[in-house]
Amino acid sequence: MEMQQVRYFLAVARTLNFTRAAEDCNVTQPALTRAVKQLEDELGGELIRREGRNSHLTELGLKMQPLLQQCYESALTAKSLAAKVRRGEVSSLSIAVSRTLDIELLMKPLGEVQRSFPSLQLKVRRGTGAVICDMLRNGEAELAIGGPLGEEWERIDTWPMFTEAFDLVVGADHELAQRDCPDLDVELVKESRFLHYAGCDPAELRPEQVTGRGIRYDAVHEVDSVRDLEALVVAKFGLAIVPASAMQSPRVRHLHCSALDLTRTVAIYSVAGRQRSREGGALLNLLRSTDWSDRLVPELVDAA
Repeated sequence: MEMQQVRYFLAVARTLNFTRAAEDCNVTQPALTRAVKQLEDELGGELIRREGRNSHLTELGLKMQPLLQQCYESALTAKSLAAKVRRGEVSSLSIAVSRTLDIELLMKPLGEVQRSFPSLQLKVRRGTGAVICDMLRNGEAELAIGGPLGEEWERIDTWPMFTEAFDLVVGADHELAQRDCPDLDVELVKESRFLHYAGCDPAELRPEQVTGRGIRYDAVHEVDSVRDLEALVVAKFGLAIVPASAMQSPRVRHLHCSALDLTRTVAIYSVAGRQRSREGGALLNLLRSTDWSDRLVPELVDAA
């Protein structure tokens, strides 16, 4: 199916006159008639029935008209967008972000890029480390930000941003939140019920790691939405274990528990040797120049 055939059919459908449609399309009537016939052959039925000087749409033509109209308009939009991209009037940037990374952390550098490139079309994709790696490999994402990818690929360039601890998270009115202790004793929670965020990457947190710290983590509630996780924590269905920068809400409290001894390193990832866009290069530079020291776990700050 060619867009020219669709255009000619739509002109006849609008005017119900082959002669007038040919004039509107600036082609000869035989050429227009031939193109419409080719479209009919491809769709397997008559679209327009001629009766003397007048014409009318067949049942098939009536059903095809809105679909072909949408198809034609989409093609025009795509052509216009492609022209703007060629002229540099429109740019796009696709990034992949870990499901456990709060995008609020990226707002300042993303805002700077948006101000520098006002016509930027930003695409944000979420996924686990393995999914993010596939997005980079397939060209679906230019940059990725998150924890460990969970697999080795020699073409990945990595720029660490910060290393953070995993915290215990409870509702703001939970009895543990009322305790004034900078380091929670694991004995206070070892028998508690827990909520497990299914979006947490196995490369970052594995259930057996938690169990190895003396915490019961076998009969956990499982959720695959951060919003659902927060709601259930607030409703006291259980405690959650999430990265320190994740699930920042006034409805919950993060409690540090050094006995967990779980950390993750958040990094920027890109494919080595693959040309980056101006927008991607700008975001990479902004992320790399940002001071993330306030996100580091205290032990790493002291060691530095």
